[in-house]
Amino acid sequence: MTSEHVRLEIDGPIATVTLARPEKRNALGLDFMKSVIATLDEIPQDVGVVVMAAEGKVFSAGHDIAEMMDRPDDYYAELFDTCGQMMKAVRDLRQPVIAKVQGVATAAGCQLVASCDLAIAADTAWFATPGVKIGLFCHTPMVPVSRAVGHKRAMQMLLTGEPIDAATALDWGLINQVVPAEDLDDAVAEMAGKILRYSKNTIALGKCTYYAQAEMSEDAAYAVATPVMAANAANEDAQEGMGAFLEKREPQWSER
Repeated sequence: MTSEHVRLEIDGPIATVTLARPEKRNALGLDFMKSVIATLDEIPQDVGVVVMAAEGKVFSAGHDIAEMMDRPDDYYAELFDTCGQMMKAVRDLRQPVIAKVQGVATAAGCQLVASCDLAIAADTAWFATPGVKIGLFCHTPMVPVSRAVGHKRAMQMLLTGEPIDAATALDWGLINQVVPAEDLDDAVAEMAGKILRYSKNTIALGKCTYYAQAEMSEDAAYAVATPVMAANAANEDAQEGMGAFLEKREPQWSER
């Protein structure tokens, strides 16, 4: 299902998935989202970090409104189910995913940014969930956005449809870092490099466990995290890492 509109590039331990439909503002049509899912499935296991990027001035304008006119009910059901599958595919990757936001991210495009594990944006980027303006409330974008920014700020975005700039998105917790547009590539590479210092297996386990416990009560979250950490402590990379710390040397991770 990959196409000319979605590119996968592997550069050593970093995979970059690029939304390459700038003439359509990287709008998330049904076939386009299926191509993104298929591309994510192609990422090799030995990749350490995935970057979600986009061509053009717009990261993604959300769903393709032109494709949504006068469709049968089952089309809309498939469209939004596929959108959810795409967001969950990002979360289900074993690798951390960094959104590299060079421009506008609205509606499902904002949802995609919120679904990535980390996000770095150019200072010219802005974000919005403007569905209310066209009578189509951003029901699915609100799922990851509300988890990132909290209830009151999410409701402000959802009920007014008004955009927030990159500095506000940083303050609210939607993104991790804002940099001048000309520094975006370097900032993403620096963040990826920090992650790549560590055991890929440990990072994958940590990501999986984080999302497993994120919305649980504290007691339930400990019930999930405690046995995973105990198993992690006994595995090869943890034993190597602890030994290296005690011996004051660099660890040699098992996958290397």
